[in-house]
Parts: sequence; structure tokens; C-alpha cells
Amino acid sequence: MSYIENKLQIAISQAIQFLYQIENIEIILQPTRKEFKGSHTFVTFNLAKNLQKNPELVGNEIGNYLLQNYADLVTGIQIVKGFLNFKIANKIWLQLFTDVQNKENFAQNPTKNMRVMVEYPSPNTNKPLHLGHLRNIFLGDSVSRILAADGYEVIKANLVNDRGIHICKSMLAYQKFGQNETPQSANIKGDHLIGKYYVAFEKHLRIELEPFMAKIDNKDFTDFSAEHQPKIKALTEQIEKFKDNRKEEKKYNDAKSGLKQIVQNYTPLMREAQEMLQKWEKNDENTKQLWTKMNGWVYEGFDETYKNLGVTFDKFYYESDTYLLGKNIVEEGLQKGVFYQKEDKSVWIDLVKEKLDHKLVLRGDGTSVYVTQDLGTADLKYKDFKIQKSVYVIGDEQEYHCQVLFKTLEKLERPYAKGLYHLSYGMIELPEGRMKSRDGNVIDADDMIVEMKKVAQLKCEEFGHIKDYSDVEKEKLYGQIGLGAVKYYLLKLDPKKKIIFKPEESVEFVGDAAPFIQYNHARTCSIMRKANELKIDFSANSYQNYEHLHEAEQNLLELLLSLPTQIAEAATAYSPAVLAQYSYEIAKSYSKFFTECSIFQAETEHAKSFRIALSSFTQKTLKKSLALLGIEAPQKM
Repeated sequence: MSYIENKLQIAISQAIQFLYQIENIEIILQPTRKEFKGSHTFVTFNLAKNLQKNPELVGNEIGNYLLQNYADLVTGIQIVKGFLNFKIANKIWLQLFTDVQNKENFAQNPTKNMRVMVEYPSPNTNKPLHLGHLRNIFLGDSVSRILAADGYEVIKANLVNDRGIHICKSMLAYQKFGQNETPQSANIKGDHLIGKYYVAFEKHLRIELEPFMAKIDNKDFTDFSAEHQPKIKALTEQIEKFKDNRKEEKKYNDAKSGLKQIVQNYTPLMREAQEMLQKWEKNDENTKQLWTKMNGWVYEGFDETYKNLGVTFDKFYYESDTYLLGKNIVEEGLQKGVFYQKEDKSVWIDLVKEKLDHKLVLRGDGTSVYVTQDLGTADLKYKDFKIQKSVYVIGDEQEYHCQVLFKTLEKLERPYAKGLYHLSYGMIELPEGRMKSRDGNVIDADDMIVEMKKVAQLKCEEFGHIKDYSDVEKEKLYGQIGLGAVKYYLLKLDPKKKIIFKPEESVEFVGDAAPFIQYNHARTCSIMRKANELKIDFSANSYQNYEHLHEAEQNLLELLLSLPTQIAEAATAYSPAVLAQYSYEIAKSYSKFFTECSIFQAETEHAKSFRIALSSFTQKTLKKSLALLGIEAPQKM
């Protein structure tokens, strides 16, 4: 699009210079909104303010100047208040189309000579990947692809949370109830096996909690220390106060969670888990052997899931290697006056001016908290790759943590601090409510892939276009449609929005869904196969005299040529939703073109060749835009 924008900017500058004797003014163009006519818009408000003229009058004057003096460029204008919209000559669009349609790198924006790391999905090794992880994985993978297409050098990193109390819960449950079960003996993936014991731990923990909670219900707090009794009483009062108030549901849930966090530490099972964590941190040989064995099972399971999802990583970091990092940074911060120390030796940072309160960065006993580790990991990533940007793909419940981390690194004057970005995303819920791993009511990613494949099969059989497919072709198609459907469903909304996932809705062959887009890609492939069978020439020379474009041709052509702009917009916003919507618009536009413009029975040979060339370019553009979402584009459907 820069070809047209450059020509239009020169023309507008010339108009302003001639009409108002103003030189060297910056001309900023923007895409015309869909409800108006044209492709490019120049906003006249600022210029009109400087000229002390009506914005519409200024728009009229500039627009008419271009119509009179640049008729080979601008063939129509529309003024809406201070917005001057331009219709570009068909000849210009066709010239641009001819220039770019055969370029392999059309969808690759110029290099920015900048290195960016995208970190996702940071799973815990106590359970398999589930539907909630899928949004994280698909976001991280798609953003990585988009940034690379926009000219960045991208490193895809995965920080695995492989230590801590939650890992010890699975280990202890396996130790108590596992009876030396293995993935092979149980005939299930290793990550699913470990998840089974995480759920088992929580099940037994609830049983051990019951007598403590019964005493609390009876206002008996004698089982608890003097330190905890006031907190337990206060939380109990909050639970009672908010339990029937739907407007205060968050406060109610927070109080219940806070109470459980305190009370569970009095159960024998939780105390054993804490003892196991202490043994791990002291490098107890038996504990470390069990940890290594169980984590190995999980990694094998994760690798299989990643492969099935079509995602890869360039670098793995492990919390077991990084959790002690950051202590030297805390000492550095104390010397610089960025941190301060309390009487109990704990170290804090004052972020009150940033509206983030005071934040603990090191406990009084010298042990790390999450932000300590993350400070050290941030330094390690910069040391390894000298990145200028770092994108953290993390759920919106960690918004505060990321703000604290980024502001702390900024105060520590880290060279990469200004390039940190939290790609925050909303949670996924099922129609029946939120998923919880500890309760075992999540949808595993592996199960989701299988289920979506089955749904795709039913839809394809209902659609009825696969009778001549071999079994191998059918299986491949079901996988492409099923996985593509869930990826698109989770990417088509702004990342910050919460998603209620409905599998049946995602696999639709009409409307805003991946199968509709994939079907239109397959339709273009069918056109190309027929054109090649008939040996039809659709090179630029074959339609060079074709200029009277049908409206459907014009709209489709303009849309296709905007791919580099769409990539840049998606990269700037870190939003695959931009490319998802763009892919859908192409599919709709091609479907309209296909309906309204005969291809092989076109009115002239020039029209036939152009429409085949336009179909070819649609195929390439759709394939690329879907690929940026991590979605495969079937050649037959």
C-alpha cells in the first residue's frame, strides 16, 4: 500500500502548497472506514484549524484540486465533516496488483533490525495442558508469527514452572497412592498421569480440611495459632457477609480462597507437601529422583501436545534453574536506593507514586518470592539474546505482578525495561462456568483436539463434499478443520476479552468461523486447478487492457493489497484478532466476487484471465493470513 500512499501524499502536499502556500507539511493517511466510500482518508481538522477555515471546505478544496490535476490517481472523493476520502483509479490498483502478485515476500514487511522475545505458555508440570493454556499458546504462537512478518527477529521462549508447592502436591500424591504406576502401565500420556495425582491430592486435602472447617463453622478456633486466629475470624465474617450478595461475588471467593490458604497448612497432607518442598530445596537425593522422573513424563506429554498443536519454541527456561536468580539484583537495588530493608531483614520497593503500593522483593529469611525470580530471569533473557523487546503472554489476573516487575526493572535502569510488554488476555470459561484444574473439571488440550476433530467430521459429512476423499485425506482434513476452528475461535476476539467457548459454534461453514475461511481458500485452489488443466494464461500480459473492474473485483483487490498494512497493525497492537478479522473479510469478499463475477464464462478473455489471477492472489493471501494465525489452509474441502 505504500506505493499508493506515497503517490497520494505527494499529490496532497502539492495541493496544499498550491492552495495555501504551505510547504513541508506532514501528510498522514488512514484507511477509510467501511461505512464510507474510498480506500484512503486524509483528516483535515488540524490543517483547517491552522488556516482558520471550515474542515469540510478545506476537504472540498483539496479534493477538487486532486480530481482536476491528478485524475490518473484520484477518480472520486467523499467529504464527511473533516474526513476527506479518496477513490483511487483502477489503473493504479491494477499496476500495484501486477507488481506484487508474484512476489514471494509480499506479506513480509521491511526488517526492523530489532530482536523480540515472546514468552509463553509457562505451564506447570503438575498437570496436562488444558483449554485455558490453548488461548495462551495460540496467542503467543500467532503474535510470534505476526512480529516476524512485520520485520522483527523473534525468539519464542517457554519458561516452565517445574518446582514449588504445587509440583510437590502431585509428587506426594503419587508417592502415597501411585503404587509405582507409569504412563506405560496406565496407558496414558505422562502429563495426564501426573494431573491425575494433582487432582487426587486436592481430593484428599478436602477430606482433611472438613474437621477444621466444621470447627470454624462452630466458632471454635482453638486448633489455630494466635497469629492466625484473628485472620480466620475476619475472613469467616467476610464469607458470611458476602455469600448471598451476587454483586460481591469476587470478595466472597477471595475470602474463601484466603481462608483455605491459611487452614490447609494445618492439615497433615499439606504439611507433608511443605516438608517435601524443603527436601527438594536441600537437594534430597530421593526427592530429586522422584521429581526428575515425574517431570520427565510431563515433558514427553507436553512435547506431544505441542507437536499436535503445530507450535515450537526456540528456548526453554526452567524455574528450577532460575528461582534463585535475582538475589544479586536485590543487593544491587539496595545499594542504589531502589529497594529498602525492614527490621525483619525483608526487602521491599516503594511503588506508591506509581499506584502499586509497597511490594516485597525478598523475604526476611533470604528466600525468593516470584518477583525476585522474574527479575533474575529478565536479566538472563537479555544476557542470552540482547533483546530490545520482550512480550509476556500472561493472563489478566497477573496484571499487577507484571506492572510491579516492569516498573522495578525500569527503576533499576535496565536497558531493556522500556521494551517490556504484558500481553494480557481474559480467561476462557465453558457455558457451565469457570474451569479448575484442582477439581479436575478442565478440558484437556489433547481431549479438545480429539473432540474438535470429531465435530469437524460430523460437519464435513453433513456438508457432503468429501465422498471422493480417501480415508487418509479425510483424517487430514478433519484435523485441519477441527484445530483451525478452535484456534480461530480463541484468536478472533481482542485478547483482553473473556471467552465463553462453545465447540459447536466454532466449526461452522458459514459466518465468522475458520471453516468458512478455509472453504473459500479451497475454492480458490479449485479455480487454479481448473485453470491449469485448461492451460489458461493469467499472467499480467493477459489482462493488461482490463480496467473496468466490477465492484466486487475492486473491493476484493483493495482488501488483498492491504495485507502488509494489516500485519503492521496486528504487530503494533499485539493482536491476532486483526488478522482473524482480515481473513474473514477476504473470505466474505471472495465469496461475493465468486457469486457476482463469472470466471470461466467471463464476458471477455481479459476478464477471465484477470479473475483467475485475482483468485490466485486470493489463495496466496488467504493462506498467508491464516498461517499467521497458525491455521492450515486445505486445498480441498
